[in-house]
Formats: sequence, C-alpha cells, structure tokens
Amino acid sequence: MERESTPSQQSTDSQIAQMIERTFRQESGRILATLIASVRDFTLAEDALQDAALAALQRWPQEGAPRQPAAWLTTIARRKAIDRLRRDATLARKQTLLQEIATLEAQVTGLWSGGATDDGQDDAATFPDERLKLLFTCCHPALALEARVALTLRTLGGLTTVEIANAFLVSTTTMAQRLTRAQRKIHDAGVPYRVPPAALLAERLDGVLAVLYLIFNEGYTAMAGDALIRQELCAEAIRLTRTLLDLLANEPTLGDEPEALGLLALMLLNHARRRARVDTHGDLVLLDAQDRTLWDRAAIVEGVALLDRALCLRRPGPYQTQAAISALHAQAPTAAATDWRQIALLYGALARMAPSPIIELNQAVAVAMADGPTHGLALLDRLQLDEALSHYHFYHAARADLLRRAGRLDEATASYTRALALCQNTIERRFLQRRLRELAGR
Repeated sequence: MERESTPSQQSTDSQIAQMIERTFRQESGRILATLIASVRDFTLAEDALQDAALAALQRWPQEGAPRQPAAWLTTIARRKAIDRLRRDATLARKQTLLQEIATLEAQVTGLWSGGATDDGQDDAATFPDERLKLLFTCCHPALALEARVALTLRTLGGLTTVEIANAFLVSTTTMAQRLTRAQRKIHDAGVPYRVPPAALLAERLDGVLAVLYLIFNEGYTAMAGDALIRQELCAEAIRLTRTLLDLLANEPTLGDEPEALGLLALMLLNHARRRARVDTHGDLVLLDAQDRTLWDRAAIVEGVALLDRALCLRRPGPYQTQAAISALHAQAPTAAATDWRQIALLYGALARMAPSPIIELNQAVAVAMADGPTHGLALLDRLQLDEALSHYHFYHAARADLLRRAGRLDEATASYTRALALCQNTIERRFLQRRLRELAGR
C-alpha cells in the first residue's frame, strides 16, 4: 500500500531531496575519487554514484537521512559498482572482472568491519581522500587542455555535463563527447592514478594550476554570451584551488606551494571586485570608475594574507606576480591613488617570467597610466603587438582607449570599430558601442 503524502511529509521529502543534492554537489569529488581509486574506471564510478544517489532518493524519505550522508553514498556506490561488474562478468574478460569484484567486496567488507552497518552508516574518516590523485589524473598532459578543464569540473567540481556545456557555450552533445574521449584516453593510455613522483611534481603541478586558472578566467571575463561574469565558474575555480591547497598541505612530502597560494590570492583579489564590475543597468564599469565600497573586503584581506604567505617562501612565480598587481589595485583607496608605476614594473617582471603578447599589452597600458597615453602607444608600437594580437578584441579596445586619451580620435574610432567586430560578449559590445557614439558626438 502506498504511503499517503501529507503536506508535512512533502516538506520533509523536499528537505531530504535538497540534502541529497547539497551532499552530491559538495562531496561528489571526494566520493568519485574514492570509487575511481577502487575500480580505475571513470564511467563505472560515475554510474555507480548516480545509482547511489537514486537509492538515497528512494530510501532516505522512508528511513531518515544517515548520520554521515557522504559515507553512506560512498558505501552504497561501491555496492552498486559490484552489481554492475557482476552483470558484466559474462563478457570476454570474465576473469579480470571477477578479480575486480573480489577486490571491491574485500574493500566493502573491510569498511563494514570498521564500523559500517548494512545501512551504510559509516564513519566518514574510513574513506581516504583520493582527490589529489584524481586532480592530477584529470589534468594529465596526455589530455587536450579543453578535456582537462571539462573533466576537472565534471569529476571534482560535481557540475553536470549540461552545466559545463552552458558555461563554455558548446552543445551538451559536444561536451559529452569531449568527456567520453577524455575518460577513454585515460583508460586506454594507462594514465597513472597517483600523485606524481617528486621529479615530475613541479611540472605536473604547473599543469593543474593552469587548468584552474583557465576555469577562473573563463568565468571572470566571459569571452562570449550575455554575461560579463560567470559567477559559478569563478566560485568553482576558487573552491577547487582551496581543495588543492588543503590536499597539498596534508601530503607529508609537499606542504605549501607558493604558486598555488599565489593563484588563490589572485582569484580572490580579482573576484572581490565582482559586484562593482557592472552597474544597475547591467553595463560594464571600468576599474577606475568602480564603486570601491562594493568590493569584497574580506576576500581582499584573505587574498593579501595568502600572497604574503607565498612571498615568504621566496620562490616567486607568475601567479604570485599577478596577485601582487591585483593587490596594488585592491589596496588603493581611490583610482587616482593606484601605484601604476609599480604595476608597470611588475608587468615587466611578469613578461620576463612568462613572455606573452597579452602581458606586454598590459604592461603598455600600465605605462600609459603612469606616464601618459603617448608613452603607452610608443611601447605598443615598439613591441609590434598588432600582428600577434590582431584577433584579440581587448588589444584593439586598449589601443583605442590610449588613442582617445591622446586626442587621436579618428584612429581611436577605427580601433574601437575593429574591437567591436571581434567582440562576442554582449555587455562588452554595448560598452564599445557607447564609446563609438561618444566619439561620433565629439
């Protein structure tokens, strides 16, 4: 006989459904990492976790939520993985699958003997945290960069394929294929599921940081679409970088990594300005015109403290240098008080550490702010960035602004027009159109 649903019961069911969703979002990375460590198969682990989530939706409203929801889901997901392996045991690789089943059953039996009950009421400490291994696996250099980003968001971030596809403005089918190819390549190429050995750690960690940086940048300044900022991507990049720092700190042979600290500081200092970057009409507000009372002071304080901690390790790098630039902006009480000369020097140091036309562009803009637009334009011409950045709309917009401030209005109009033709973000396009109208009016 079906249970009669009362308003009170419906409210309880809704609360439990929200708890399951919250647990899944917050803990899926750790649970998946634990499962993948057992089965060495991304698809099987994801399917088993989905089965466990469905089981929770069916059982928790009837039996009540467990004391340790994440541990419950992990134990049930292990059982679901065993069930799936048993169903596949009639295939050609029967012996291998039977061995995998035996290994998994031994693991689950060990967990039960350590305090788990038949209801999956486990002590969360039973499960080792395998996320650092999973992060290095998702960011392995054998995978294309776009695949590393998608796989990191899917497995450690807990984002759905639809959410990732929407964030990067591709179809769900395209993103699903990208994820499937990445998972297949990990399996077929035998990508090791481990923290890299000491000799490879620095190089591989750089790759992990690059993925997290790319995720944040795509959220911070969306290159296309209707939103200037994709808050969920910025927040996810910050959360994942915090996780990385925590995991590194818990590894006996690792500890603080200055560039990881610098990257988190950079993210926090930049994201602190998020509420001031668009006005009440949804239009772009440039840095010098932003209402600094809207900046997130707690994030700025934390970012500066992280930067100081990184700099004390005396191993400077590009992320720390960028964070130092952001700190100078964040700590200036007014736009006029910004130390542009120091910022220009830091961009010069950054260009030596990590040569890039975009960094050289930012250096030229900082020089223009410190010494006047003609000095910035002279540096742009000397660096010959027009060819390297011909398809980068920010280059043409920055050059247009320097030309406008130097009084070369016809040239400024041409550069703004070029920037508008290349720009795919709706809010930035409105800003460029406004600049063109102002020049036409003058």
